[in-house]
Amino acid sequence: MSHTLLKEQEVSMLRAEIEILMNERQGLLGATGAAAVFIANLDCSVLPDDACKAAEMLSKTINNLPEETLRDALEKVKEQFVTST
Repeated sequence: MSHTLLKEQEVSMLRAEIEILMNERQGLLGATGAAAVFIANLDCSVLPDDACKAAEMLSKTINNLPEETLRDALEKVKEQFVTST
């Protein structure tokens, strides 16, 4: 095989991998945004202690995300959340 053909195959594989990663990112942003909305609407005073602890753990994890990522996650679910309320 020629060097050019190998390079084209490598570029094609990298493009496919980037596409997979971008799709996974979109899914993770959706899950993160939904989790953030869920946590924001929880009332720990009516939850069992174990559920409250799990919610706090999730909240801390979400709050540790970079601000831009959290903004993207909330933007991803904003339309769904607004139409469902």
